[in-house]
Amino acid sequence: MPKNRVVFFRDENGSCPLLEWFHELPVRAQDKCFLRLERLQDLGHELRRPEADFLRDGVYELRASLEGTQYRML
Repeated sequence: MPKNRVVFFRDENGSCPLLEWFHELPVRAQDKCFLRLERLQDLGHELRRPEADFLRDGVYELRASLEGTQYRML
């Protein structure tokens, strides 16, 4: 199965809020979130709970948890 393309939102000024947030995370949390992004690339819309979920209005989230902290990527 071919990999899906994962695209990040950029502000008008060119900054990417997700990447800015991601780089501030502890290294282990970055690793977990990166794994979710890789799974999204591999499975696309087939990725389901608990790793991903539909919120509303066409917005989905990727979920990762580490030591009681829940990380969400919209």
